[in-house]
Amino acid sequence: MSRLILTLSDAAATKALEGGTYDEVFLWSGAGRTTFTGSTGPFLHELGAVSPVNVDLVRIALAVLASDRSILRRRGGSDWNARDFDLTVDVTTPAVWAAHADDLSRLIGFLTGDRWTFTFTQAPAAAFPPLAVEGQHHGRTVLLSGGADSAVGALLSALELSTGDSQALVSHFSFTALSPVQRDLVTAINELAPDRTLIHHQFHLNRGSRRLDGSEFRSETSTRSRSFLFLALGLAVAERAGSILWIPENGFASLNPPLGPDRRGSLSTHTTHPRFLRDLSAFVAAVGGHGALENPFDTITKGEMFRRVASAIGVDAASRYLSATTSCSHTDGRYSGAPAGASCGVCFGCLVRRSAFQASGVRDATTYLVDDASGRFDEFVRGKSIVEPMRDFVYRGVRARDVMAMSLPEGYEARDALALCTLGVDELRGLVG
Repeated sequence: MSRLILTLSDAAATKALEGGTYDEVFLWSGAGRTTFTGSTGPFLHELGAVSPVNVDLVRIALAVLASDRSILRRRGGSDWNARDFDLTVDVTTPAVWAAHADDLSRLIGFLTGDRWTFTFTQAPAAAFPPLAVEGQHHGRTVLLSGGADSAVGALLSALELSTGDSQALVSHFSFTALSPVQRDLVTAINELAPDRTLIHHQFHLNRGSRRLDGSEFRSETSTRSRSFLFLALGLAVAERAGSILWIPENGFASLNPPLGPDRRGSLSTHTTHPRFLRDLSAFVAAVGGHGALENPFDTITKGEMFRRVASAIGVDAASRYLSATTSCSHTDGRYSGAPAGASCGVCFGCLVRRSAFQASGVRDATTYLVDDASGRFDEFVRGKSIVEPMRDFVYRGVRARDVMAMSLPEGYEARDALALCTLGVDELRGLVG
């Protein structure tokens, strides 16, 4: 069992460090020493008067992500991913959260594949009230990660809006290379959907590399909880906007059937799984916060999403727009000398992306390292490739018993999931089959 705490109080952090009862102590402070990078403070004052429950949700999500990153997983064996967390978080209303702690434990456990226990303590009050921020009501709020699916959602949402309407776009990045990709997409949407107002919120919020005592944190790379923070930030913006939050992701990737029997748990991500999204929405509403969210593409494949963009703006414009996104799971190519914006071409995200371009008939102008003829990136690409496991997966296909193990939410018919997965596999077969 790993004991961790996120506090907003410098004095409480010092006490926790001196007491020695916690394995990790995280301090989120708007000024002075802090565990986290980025300019966002623990009261989200840049957004105005956000609902305290939604502010608390962001604190909890940040604590979960920091914990997830700081405790290494055991490699080897079918349960390599199982860890035990006892996490304490400063919140505005501890009694409200404590009453729903078990539900939160199940929700986050489903997301990360771990076992979580939550304790809530009283957060200090803000030193000053939030500023009044005008013009925050929008027709829709959309997550914009910089990936192809989120770019499709942001563009199609803008095109659906009436002239003169507005939408909020919410981005989060840990790696600075993603920031210009997100901004460039907003510029492109403004050009493709003129006369709509786009309000872009970019959050840079991440655990730093060093503890409060100056020593280095451990860094676990298999984090599945990053999406929880992204969703919590999106819901905070949506609460101020008075709108629903769109989480654009193709339904095949959301179901994410494991490539093999050893690819379950946290190796098979649940970041946009329909059960997780529905349970999260219900949970946030139950604790009194703004939890209105949906994935508008949860019944279609990535190829169909690309086709919808091509239908809306034309094939050539779709090629330029979609090729400017990034779907690669690996951001470390730059350390091997890869050009900015290049993708490996052989990870799960790249393979699904490439198959979607092919299935949709939209030209793929992405730079893939696997296509580099110089051989400079051969070793890097070999280390990232899942082409052979993907080929085996396509050959085997998704079977009824695979669907029955997907933990589908109530009302999601198994036959619908099987049909969707079959379409997704067919798209992949066109690339790797």
